Amino acid sequence: MDKNIKPVNIRILDKDYMVACPAGEQHALLASAQRVDKEMRRIRDTGKVVGTDRIAVMVALNLAHELMHSKHNHAADTETLEQLQKLQQRLDNVLGKHKS
Repeated sequence: MDKNIKPVNIRILDKDYMVACPAGEQHALLASAQRVDKEMRRIRDTGKVVGTDRIAVMVALNLAHELMHSKHNHAADTETLEQLQKLQQRLDNVLGKHKS
């Protein structure tokens, strides 16, 4: 095993998993595992989805949707920032002409 990869034990729905993790990323992995565990418990506790596999698929779909929505919002924010920068540049040009 690569010496920069460390095994980390995570627990999801009361089941332990040993996961290979790059050194320095353990905290992020544990936080991710906690999020998955929380979401799986939430879906399980509704009683509408039965079976660990189905619960895991629902969580994966929900998290993927959240990620895609976040990326879409980031792209929109980037576009808005670019428009604001262009507007700032135009204002600077106009104000520069009036100073002369």
